[in-house]
This record gives sequence, structure tokens and C-alpha cells, in this order.
Amino acid sequence: MSLAFGQGGAVPELPEVECTLRRIASDLTGRRILSFRSSWPRKVLPSCAEFARRVKGRAVLPPRRHGKRLLLPLSDGGVVSVHLGMSGHLEYGQGRAAEGRHRRAVFILDRGRLEFFDARKFGRIAWHPSLDAAREGLGPDALDPALDAEAFFRQIAGGQRPVKSALLDQARVAGIGNIYSDEALFGARIHPLRPAGTLSRREAATLLRCVRRVLEASIRRQGTSIDWVWPGGRMQHHLKVYGRSGQPCPRCKKAVQKIVIAGRGCHFCPACQPFLR
Repeated sequence: MSLAFGQGGAVPELPEVECTLRRIASDLTGRRILSFRSSWPRKVLPSCAEFARRVKGRAVLPPRRHGKRLLLPLSDGGVVSVHLGMSGHLEYGQGRAAEGRHRRAVFILDRGRLEFFDARKFGRIAWHPSLDAAREGLGPDALDPALDAEAFFRQIAGGQRPVKSALLDQARVAGIGNIYSDEALFGARIHPLRPAGTLSRREAATLLRCVRRVLEASIRRQGTSIDWVWPGGRMQHHLKVYGRSGQPCPRCKKAVQKIVIAGRGCHFCPACQPFLR
């Protein structure tokens, strides 16, 4: 199956960011930032010059993740956040940095370098004064153990907007994107257009279990490989409905359908996920 980040609204989601974190964390922890430069300064906040000044000389503490946001706490209390956008990825390397295709920024470290590549230029890098500031505007992380079934129900349920849209709202729950919301709704047998306010507590609890099941499965499989953007993942071979429009549902063999909700492509099985008001 050939998929593409940025086509149909797919972007790196929580599993891909978590895999990035695990891949670079040990190399970055304890490294001191000697300098920073970017060939795309409009995506560096508050400004490229101010960012470079704020991070120079700071040591990187153990990296963290919140939702789709990768966080690099610094020794002075500041935090660098990296949002991968539609096609971004980070690479740690040794030796002299060389200009690479689509490289938008590079941190020169006391040992090695951290490079940010982004073909479509939707990613961004920002400095924040604290971890709380770096997480501002985000709901609880989808894999946070403190997010129990009741808390998830309070975050997601309510109102008339589609439950698909509620899942994609990072201010409600952080980390769920287009791919894994489709898969979770299929697992929970919930129609994506169903008003979020009609969900029962039991249905919300089932949906939370399905969200976590698919996110954790994707992490184990190194994420979903989308053409050249995220190589090495295996989750694309295990998706039940995402990207499978017109193909038989793995559960009932009816054709998977694709609709558009608020500008985002959405895949579901109309037989297994009946519309209930």
C-alpha cells in the first residue's frame, strides 16, 4: 500500500514522534549546543537570531514528547519544541555538517549535530521559557496514564461536532492524527460523523482503549512508513481502514468508504460503523 504524509491530511503523529524520540534521546542527552542556524528562519520562533542566542551554550537534558511535539529541555530551564509538520524528521550525526537536501536547520553540538529536514516546510522549531509553556494549548497526551476513561470522556464528549473532529483536536487530547483516529474509530465501531455529544461513557472508554491499542502497536512497528518521508516503519501493513477506500473491510468484507470531514479525508466501514444519533 502506498501512502503519503500530507496527502489526505496525514502527518507524522504520536507514534512517529515517539520513535524519533527513542532514536535520538541517548545521543542528545548531555550534549551542549555550540551553535544553531537555519535556512528557513520564518519557521523558527521567536526569531532565528533570538532562538540561537537562547540555546547557545545550553546542555540538552533528557528529551521528552507531548502529543506530536518533541521537547528538548535545556540546562537553564528553557525548552526547545520541534513540530515535524507534514514531512519533517530529525537526524543525529557525527562529524562535520554538510548541506543536505531539504535540510532546514542544524544544531551544532559539542559532539555531533542534530539536523532538521522538512521537504514541505510545514514544520517549526521554537524556544519556550518552561515545559509548561512548551505544552501550552495542548490537551493531555493520549498515552498519559493519568488520562483515564472518565477524563477522556470529559475531554472528547460533548457538542454536535463529529467525534472524528474531536479526536483530531489537539487541545482536547494530544497526539492523535488522521491515520490513527480512523483506525481507533474502526476498532470501537463508531461512525466518524457521529456527534461527540452522543457518546456514552462506556463508548468513550472503548474508544480510549482502541486509541491506545493502535498507537502502541504503531510504536512497536516503528510507525507508519509514508513513501520516502518516514522510512523503516511497518504499521502501514497493518492498517484496517486508513488508505483502503474501496477495498474490503477486514471484518465484514464490505467496501471501505472515504468521506471528507472538515477538509480531512476519513476512512471507515459503513457496515461495522453504523451512524447512530
